[in-house]
Amino acid sequence: MIPFAGAVLVFAACLATAAHAQPAPPYAPITAPLSIDQVPGKPVWYSTGNPGVPGRDNEGNTSNAGFIVTTEGVVVFDALGTPSLGWAMLQEIRKITDRKIRYVVASHYHADHIYGLQAFRDHSDALIVAQERAGEYKDNEETADEKASQRLDQRREALYPWVDKYTRVVPPEITFRDRMTITLGDRRLTLLYAGPAHSSSDLMMLVEPDGVLFAGDIVQNGRIPHMNSDDVSTTQWLAALGEVERLDPKFIIPGHGRASTEAKQAIAFTRDYIEHLRSVMAKAVQDWTDFAVAYEATDWSNYRDMPAFAANNRGNAYRIYLELEQSQFKAGKQ
Repeated sequence: MIPFAGAVLVFAACLATAAHAQPAPPYAPITAPLSIDQVPGKPVWYSTGNPGVPGRDNEGNTSNAGFIVTTEGVVVFDALGTPSLGWAMLQEIRKITDRKIRYVVASHYHADHIYGLQAFRDHSDALIVAQERAGEYKDNEETADEKASQRLDQRREALYPWVDKYTRVVPPEITFRDRMTITLGDRRLTLLYAGPAHSSSDLMMLVEPDGVLFAGDIVQNGRIPHMNSDDVSTTQWLAALGEVERLDPKFIIPGHGRASTEAKQAIAFTRDYIEHLRSVMAKAVQDWTDFAVAYEATDWSNYRDMPAFAANNRGNAYRIYLELEQSQFKAGKQ
C-alpha cells in the first residue's frame, strides 16, 4: 500500500506527465513525423513534403507548408493534404510557441494543400484566408480547376484512413481580389494574387522584413508540376514567375520541392520546364502534328527522372498543346 505522501507524489508526477504529453490525435495518426526546418535566423518555420504524388506510401504528405511566429500571434501558410497532417502541423507549432494562431493562408484550393484546414478550423480560432476565386471550389462542384467532390472521393480511397468519410472541404472566411496585407506584431505579410496560373486562386505571401517568400505552387523546385487543368494559364504562370523574380526574396519556400536561398534557381527550374513544353508543343501545333506523335518525338531526358514525371508530364504536355492550339485558332479568326 502506498503511503499518503507517496500517493501525492505519484499523482503529481502523473499530472506533470499529462501536462507535457501530446494530446491524442482526433484523426488517423501519421506514421512519419513532419520534416520541420527553420529559416536561418528568422521566426519562420516550414515543412517539406515528399516530392511525389499523394499516395499511401507518403500518406498524402506531398506539399510544403509553414508558419510565422510574430509578437502578436502565428500565421500559417497552407495546411497540407489531410486532416491528420494539419493536426500534426498544429502540434509542431505548439512545440515552438503557445501564441494564438491568428490566420491560416491557403495558397490555392487544391486537395494537397487544403484538407488539413479541417484541423485548424476544428482545433483553433484561426481565420482562413484565400484569394476570392477559392470560393468556386466549394460553390461549384463542377469547376474546371478541380472537381471538389470527385477529388474528395478519390482521396478517400487513395489516402484512407488519413482521408475518410468525415473529411470535408473547409472554405475561407476572408478573401481578397488582388492584394492583401496582414500586419501582425513585428511582421508584415503581403498576399499577392498570382493567378490564374497553376490554379484559379494562386497566391503568394511575402514575409517582411525577413524577405521570405511562400510561393505556393507558382514555384515547384525540382518536381514536375501538375498542369493538366482547364484553369492553367502558362502565359500568366510565366508572368507570375517574373513577379517572383522582381520580389527578389532572400529565401523561397515553393509549394513543392526544396526551399532555397537561391530563389533564381528555383524560379528557373519551373520556368525552364514550362518554356520547354510551350516550345515543343507550339512547333507541333504550328506544323499540324498530332499530339501523340509530337510527344513521342520530344526529348524528355532532362525531366524524365524528376519526381512526378510519370504522373504529370504527358497530361501537362497535352494541356499546353490544347492551350496553344486554341490561341492559334483565335489568332486565325481575327
